[in-house]
Amino acid sequence: MDPSYQPNLSHCGIFCRDVEAMKRFYCEVFDMQETDRGVGFTFPFTIVFLSGRNDQHHQLALASSRGPDSPSTVMQLSFKVQTIDHLREARKRALALGATKMRGLNHGNALSIYCLDPEENTVEVYLDTPWYVSQPHGDPLDIDLDDAAIWLETERIVRSDPSFMPVAEWSRRFAARNAAAQSVLRA
Repeated sequence: MDPSYQPNLSHCGIFCRDVEAMKRFYCEVFDMQETDRGVGFTFPFTIVFLSGRNDQHHQLALASSRGPDSPSTVMQLSFKVQTIDHLREARKRALALGATKMRGLNHGNALSIYCLDPEENTVEVYLDTPWYVSQPHGDPLDIDLDDAAIWLETERIVRSDPSFMPVAEWSRRFAARNAAAQSVLRA
């Protein structure tokens, strides 16, 4: 086995009822833009490709074949941001474009907001914290509090969890487990 083999999840696709409404939501909330569109040869429906990065052709593919009464099968689409103010901006944009069921969750290792997009797919916007606690973990998060209060409360929460450690320590342990697993595969 090639030791450099390390697949990276890079994009996902979802079936939509109204591709144009979904395109507008994701472009305006997450500053994505359409990179291509067309009817597929093996997928006989319209696919709209969206990206927010110039080094990635698409991060999200919207496909036009979801039935009018079909429920969402998306557990969640997650978008990473860098600051609490970015969470607030995403919330403002998403609500202005029809998002529903907005809520905040403090996972200890991440601060997140969740909502439903216009077709009731769950969307998460999150930022990492410098701490690890075992998952799933979810305490209420009020992003209307000032940043200092949010960080203070988050640190209090994570330090009271028996699985707490700095994320750098979790990363070191993950790397060691991964190296051990790779050596077993090569043996």
